[in-house]
Amino acid sequence: MQVVRQRRTEEKAQISLLGRRVGRRSALVTACITVALGVTGTAVASTQQFGTQQVGQTTENGQVISSDQYIAPYGDRLVINNGKIMSSTVSPDGTHLAASITDGGLAMSIVDLKSWKVQQLIGNSASANLRISGNDVGQEGPTYSPDGKQLWLGQTDGYTKFTVNPDGTVANPVAVKIPADGPKHALVGAAVFSADGSTVYSAVNGQNRVVAIDTATGTITQSWAVGNAPRDLVQVGGKLYVSNEGGRTAKPGESTINSYNTQVPANPVTGATTTGTVSVIDLADPAAAVGSIGVGLHPTAMYAKGRALFVTNTATNDVSVIDTAKGKVVQTIATQPWPEASVGYEPNAVTLTDDGHLLVTLGRANAVAVYRYTSPQEPVSYVGLLPTDYFPSEIATVGDKVVVSNTRGVDALRPTTAAGHATHDTTSSLTQFTLPSDKVIRSETAKVFRQNGWGKNDVALAHGKQKGKKPVPVPVRLGDPSTIKHVFLIVKENRTYDQLFGDMPQGNGAPALAQFGENVTPNQHALAEQFGLYDNTYDIGTNSAEGHNWLMQADNPEYTESSAGEYLRSYDTEDDALGHQRTGFLWTGAQAAGNTVRDFGEFQQFLTKPAGATWQNLYCDSKNMAATGQGTAYPLDSSSPIPSLNDVSVHGFPKFDTSVPDVYREQLWKQDFDKNGPANLNMFWLSSDHTGGPANAAAQVADNDLAVGRIVDTISHSKYWKDSAIFVVEDDSQAGLDHVDGHRAPVQIISPYAQHGAVDNHYYSQITMVRTIEQILGVHPMNQKDSAATPMASAFTAQPDFTPFTALPNRTSLTAGLATPPSCGVDTPAPQNPAAAPAPKATVPAAEAQVAAQWNTWKSHQRLTGANAVPDFANPAQMNHLTWYETHDWAKPYPGESRIFAPNDVPGAYIPSAETD
Repeated sequence: MQVVRQRRTEEKAQISLLGRRVGRRSALVTACITVALGVTGTAVASTQQFGTQQVGQTTENGQVISSDQYIAPYGDRLVINNGKIMSSTVSPDGTHLAASITDGGLAMSIVDLKSWKVQQLIGNSASANLRISGNDVGQEGPTYSPDGKQLWLGQTDGYTKFTVNPDGTVANPVAVKIPADGPKHALVGAAVFSADGSTVYSAVNGQNRVVAIDTATGTITQSWAVGNAPRDLVQVGGKLYVSNEGGRTAKPGESTINSYNTQVPANPVTGATTTGTVSVIDLADPAAAVGSIGVGLHPTAMYAKGRALFVTNTATNDVSVIDTAKGKVVQTIATQPWPEASVGYEPNAVTLTDDGHLLVTLGRANAVAVYRYTSPQEPVSYVGLLPTDYFPSEIATVGDKVVVSNTRGVDALRPTTAAGHATHDTTSSLTQFTLPSDKVIRSETAKVFRQNGWGKNDVALAHGKQKGKKPVPVPVRLGDPSTIKHVFLIVKENRTYDQLFGDMPQGNGAPALAQFGENVTPNQHALAEQFGLYDNTYDIGTNSAEGHNWLMQADNPEYTESSAGEYLRSYDTEDDALGHQRTGFLWTGAQAAGNTVRDFGEFQQFLTKPAGATWQNLYCDSKNMAATGQGTAYPLDSSSPIPSLNDVSVHGFPKFDTSVPDVYREQLWKQDFDKNGPANLNMFWLSSDHTGGPANAAAQVADNDLAVGRIVDTISHSKYWKDSAIFVVEDDSQAGLDHVDGHRAPVQIISPYAQHGAVDNHYYSQITMVRTIEQILGVHPMNQKDSAATPMASAFTAQPDFTPFTALPNRTSLTAGLATPPSCGVDTPAPQNPAAAPAPKATVPAAEAQVAAQWNTWKSHQRLTGANAVPDFANPAQMNHLTWYETHDWAKPYPGESRIFAPNDVPGAYIPSAETD
């Protein structure tokens, strides 16, 4: 392999030329950007935003994070190393902030705003100062009583009520239950106290209602049916206003899509919601019909002052201003700061200062938008933007200070082990500042533009068909011809770069963290040798619910971000209209551009399997299919509730289920490919490398590797190879450690036009990969994230190398670890490469037999197999440990630990799973 090593860090800056150069060491081009709010969309879409910088590195533009952004917030920062903030509230006296948190073994933190320190931690882990039974938290709250003496924390089926001590800490937790309604948990949203503190009004998000609760007894005294998925509550005078994320109730005959067992009005193609409403409850006449005011799509946060009620419409990127005296919207404020893209900024919190500044957090832009406000009907004037930390989600004024809660803080930099970083090492943060002058805000606006890359890679459109235009692999302008006509996107599950390629000396790897070396993944190692190694690429999400959204929508919508504390309403939002952006998906964009699409399992939700479709039988069936060309003996059916995806899906190709071998999936695809040929966009879900199935971890990853190798072999020996590109990507990188960052993941670009034999250490991400596919197929970007992303043009060459790839036989037995061998016999692997790390032997030492048996029992309860299998249902910390133990033959503790743990003893086992019911 020809190699270039170029690494830019704060401590070291040198170039080692060992072969072909792919990276660059130049001054940051971002420093030269001039922000122009009248961008015309004619910029060249190939500007490197980050060069060879790494996630976590601090630069002149700020700290690099995994979502194609820099962060350098305005004001003072307090990093909270206890997971992500879901929501927060300032105490009535302004001295404390209560934040619901997740992903760190806790449910709530109390921050002393005067000392600017975390004062108390509440949850069920050992690090909690106050223990409660569960760490599940909802989208909104916690909520203080008017006198500040009570604090209510929303959880799955009700609240935990605390008394507030004089020093601001909380005590005496008491459960206040709201019963489930059949399969619908309460999943409470915001809570509002009556003025006298005797009643709490609760938005019961999971049951489409609002209830009144007696604070003394916990009894529900009143219930009102409202719109779909009520989230925030505000009381103005004698009326209660409720933001409904899913809009109004569907009308007969209307196009609908499911959301938590409710059919909500939705687009028949994209499956995204089409209505947004605010319900109005008259507290003076509880029996009166509940009113409704139409607003933008996916209304989330609300704030009231005087007659004005401000509603953030997250999906339409605007704020509705309701005049409560008139009962209607009198002004709609656009929150789109960049003319290039109208979608994806995600306004999600709002407040008004005493001097008339309206402040709106833009979650996905890491910014606060500032406006001058006078009255409900008088148009606001835009001032500019102030930068925040990663994904601001709440904003409040405390005296002359503005306090912002940032869900992801400074990214996955929470210290957990010196051995490496994991995606669940999530942080959160608070930032506070005094609102600066308009002049300062305008200068900070330019900074926000630089940090988001706005104005660098604007979408340039081809103006008609230019005769004789020479095709290139990645066109500069959408609509210009590409040498690539067929794109294959293979989505896998849950690996870091070091886990897969840490043993490759050409790249920036940590051999000690390599779990699946060459003798487990010979094909992917050989593909990296032939087609290039990418060692500075990042997945953005921390789990599958986020990862598949990033790949299919170039975003993880606010709904999924804000649901992470419970993940009960939905985890994989394929079957939830609230998780779909209104501009559609990668496949709908491809179709709009005139491309054909075929889907093999990706983003599928439902699976039915015939009797007898065990891992062993499907494995034997795959061997028979390969030998005879016969169809499968076990026809399955996989489908999607999203109409546009269902229409292009190959339904016999199964979605996630670790009891389905990937070599079986490969045979199903190959028969379809031989019969029909490829589409322009071909999407796959090959999920065996998730591990946790009947075979052991190394066997499942080897199965995945062989399937990938065979798919590439088939394509590269076909007539379609000359104009094909194959992208192999993990949905996320959560299932292990990486020495650079927990978001760093393996990615492969396989094509005659790939930079063969090179090590490419440019910063890339899933978003840049999506933008590259869009440029190749002429697909218009879906939102501001992929519109601002840098296409991976440097990963391609105009001089093709048509040498095909020949799949290598597996060197790890695919049937290792099976409790029952398949009827066609156990798999006999090829000889191993003695120069590489040996593959696991799939043996358990006698001393560890008892703990291994405990792990097998644990695994049987994790919904890893069968028609109802859920990716990431298993606790990630436990899943990572099991995979490590199996790939090290139960002889080596997890990195940073001194012994092998039983499931319940795993450090970090408190991280919430996909579903907790």
